[in-house]
Amino acid sequence: MAGISPGTVDRILHNRGNVSESARIAVEDILQKVNYRPNIHITGLSLKRKYKVVITTPNLMEGEYWESIHLGIQHALEEFENIRVECIILTYNQYDIYSCRDVYEEIAGMESDAVIIGTTFKEETLRLSKHLDEKDIPYVFVDSTVENTLPLAFFTSDHYICGFLIAKLITSIIPDGSEIGMLQAVRTGDESANTSILRKRGFSDYLTQKNIDNNVRKMPFTAMDPVQYDEQLDRFFQDHHEIGGVVVLNSRGGILADYFYRKGIRDIRLVCVDLTTPNVWGLRNGFIDFLIGQEPEHQGFLAMKTLIEYLIYRNPVKLQNYVRLDILTRETIDYYKRFNFMN
Repeated sequence: MAGISPGTVDRILHNRGNVSESARIAVEDILQKVNYRPNIHITGLSLKRKYKVVITTPNLMEGEYWESIHLGIQHALEEFENIRVECIILTYNQYDIYSCRDVYEEIAGMESDAVIIGTTFKEETLRLSKHLDEKDIPYVFVDSTVENTLPLAFFTSDHYICGFLIAKLITSIIPDGSEIGMLQAVRTGDESANTSILRKRGFSDYLTQKNIDNNVRKMPFTAMDPVQYDEQLDRFFQDHHEIGGVVVLNSRGGILADYFYRKGIRDIRLVCVDLTTPNVWGLRNGFIDFLIGQEPEHQGFLAMKTLIEYLIYRNPVKLQNYVRLDILTRETIDYYKRFNFMN
């Protein structure tokens, strides 16, 4: 009602300073209008109780997708700075199912008040969820959800629609009759990420529904050995001369953009996912034609915000929470700002 952030309101309510005079006046006017009275019981609980939240996601890399998830989580913690939250962050290699399994087993044996799970492998997530259900520990998914689990809530884009959209975009810009390459990471344990499975399904369904018969060629790359990228890509393009476009169903589109740049390739269209630093570079420099954003900061922010409010108030929580999908181009990328959901 005052037109300012919850964190600023919180500082005014608790007289911690560091706010402008205009903000203080605006909040005090609203407090008077609504006859605000603090709930002493809840305030006392929130300030005295310390909550332990475990956060598990794939490893963090600067400028990459999962860093954005964590930036959103940190943003929520700043908004609720009067609440004492201890965050335990445990990450794993998203290209190695055994790394994920080890981390999830460690979490299953821990005591915590809540868990945020960045899902990658379906079966591993099912096992961890079952352990948390048995211990009555609430958990929230970010990035995707998994069937036959009981999360408090999940925050994700619709990955099936994302794949459907990628197919629509790439087939609209490639020459008739050309082939489509699909970059796919080779993972230790030979199990695809949950998001990739859903996107492939959406991609395939679009081609079927529209009676599009372009051949789709798999482009495997060894995610854990970047030294092999050029050799694998060289071999693929030497063997497939009819490739008119390539799609990347995970956040690694920058690999292709960098390869096209170094090889001087300008005639192969490219559609990718996520506003990582390498992907944005590729878009700005014309090597990526369309980039689909799925608001990872928003997902992380809402996941932590929801957990904090649930732990304090135990209010009902909306289970299904889908963030928007944004289509970015070279012409529009500079107008797209991080944390635009807070504006």
